[in-house]
Amino acid sequence: MSIGTVRVEAAGEAAGRRREQHGWYFYDWACSVYSTSVLTVFLGPYLTSVARHAADADGFVHPLGVPLRAGSFFAYCVSASVVVAILVMPAAGAAADRTGRRKPLLAASAYTGASATTGLFFLDGDRYLLGGLLLIVANASVAVSMVLYNSFLPQIAPPEERDTVSSRGWAFGYAAGSLMLVVNLVLFSAHGSFGLSESAAVRICLASAGLWWGAFTLVPLKRLRDRRTAPSPAAPASAPPPASAGHGWRQLAATVRDMRGKPLTLAFLLAYLIYNDGIQTVISQASVYGSEELGLGQSTLIVAVLMVQVLAVAGALGMGRLARVHGAKRTVLGSLIAWTLTLAAGYFLPARAPVYFFALAAGIGLVLGGSQALSRSLFSHLVPPGKEAEYFSAYEMSDRGMSWLGPLLFGITYQLTGSYRSAIVSLVVFFVIGFVLLARVPVRRAIADAGNPVPKII
Repeated sequence: MSIGTVRVEAAGEAAGRRREQHGWYFYDWACSVYSTSVLTVFLGPYLTSVARHAADADGFVHPLGVPLRAGSFFAYCVSASVVVAILVMPAAGAAADRTGRRKPLLAASAYTGASATTGLFFLDGDRYLLGGLLLIVANASVAVSMVLYNSFLPQIAPPEERDTVSSRGWAFGYAAGSLMLVVNLVLFSAHGSFGLSESAAVRICLASAGLWWGAFTLVPLKRLRDRRTAPSPAAPASAPPPASAGHGWRQLAATVRDMRGKPLTLAFLLAYLIYNDGIQTVISQASVYGSEELGLGQSTLIVAVLMVQVLAVAGALGMGRLARVHGAKRTVLGSLIAWTLTLAAGYFLPARAPVYFFALAAGIGLVLGGSQALSRSLFSHLVPPGKEAEYFSAYEMSDRGMSWLGPLLFGITYQLTGSYRSAIVSLVVFFVIGFVLLARVPVRRAIADAGNPVPKII
C-alpha cells in the first residue's frame, strides 16, 4: 500500500470521525434545554406553586397518604426520578455493550423523555401528582439517554481529543439552553401581549423544551453509527442479547466486581459521585431557592440562568484550555474550590436583591460546564477498551443515577427547618468531601491500570 493511499484513508477516517463528533455534540444541544428551561428555571417554582394550591391548611400535600410539605415536593420528585433511573440504566448499558446497538436505545430513551416533557403543558390547577409523574419519567429518561450518549465518546474521539470534544459537547448544550431561555424570556415577559396568562406561558415554555429535545435528537441519530462489539469471554457469541432489568443489574454487579480489579477507577467514581451530587442539586434547586427564599420573580430567575448558560459556554471552553496546560484533574479540583466558595456565599444573599443573585449566577456559570465536561473526559481515560457503555452506565449512576442524596438532603433540611438557606448551605459538604477524595486519586496510574495510553498532560 502506497504512502499516498494511507494518507487518503487516514484523511477519510478523520473526516468521518469529525462528522460523528459534530452529530454527537447535537445531543447535548437537544437535551440540555430540558435541564435548563424545565429542571432549572420553570418546573421547580411552578410545580411548587401547583402543590401549594393543592395543599391543606398546614401547607402539606398527601401523595399516597404521606404528608409532605408542598415546598419539598419538587425535591422529592427529583430524588424519586433518580431511583427509577437506577432501575433502568444498568439494563440499557448492558444491552448497548452486548449488541452494539446504541442508537435505537438512545432514540427510545430520548423520545420517552421528550414526550413526558411536552406533556407538562397539561400541568395546571392542582394537578401536582401529574407534574410529579411527568417529572419522574422525563428526568429518568434523560439519565438513561446520557448513559448511551456518553458511551459514544471513547469510540469517536482518540485520547488526545477527548477533553476538547467533551468540552465542546457541553458548550453546545449551554448554547442551546441560552437560546431557548431568550425565547422563553420574551414569551414569559410579554405573555399578556400574546393573550396568554402567566400559567399558560410557563406551560408553553415547558412543552417547547420537549419539542426541541425531540426535533434535534434526529441529528445524532443520523450521524452517529453503531459499532458491533465483540462478545466478552464470559458471554459466548451465541448468547442472546440481554433485555431484562435483572440482567442489567447482574451486569452492573459484574462491572463493579471488575472495577474492584481497577480500584483507582472505582475511587474516581466515588469522588465524582459525591461532588457531582452537589452540582446536580444546585442545578435543580437554585430556582426554588431564588423564588421561595429570596423572593425573586420569574423573569429575574430566567435572566440569571441565561447568564449561567452564556458563561458556562465560555467556562467549558476555557477550562478545556486550562486542562491542556495544567491537566484535567488539577482543573477540576480548582473548580470544586470555586463551587464551595460560591455556594457558601449563596447562604448570605439578601432577599429581593437581584444584583447579588446575578453575581452568584456568574460564579456558578464559570465553573459549571468545565467541571462536568472535564470529569466526563477524565473518566473516559479510565474505561477499559470494549466496556464503554458498561462503565459509562456506572458513571451515569454517579452522574445522575446517584444524585438523589443531594435533593433528598435539601428536601429533608427544608422539611425540618422550614429554611431554604439552611437547605442550600447543607450542600457544601458534597464539594468538600468530593475534593478530598479526588485529590487522593493518582490519575496517571489509573489510566495505565485500565489498559489505556497515558496522555502527556492529564
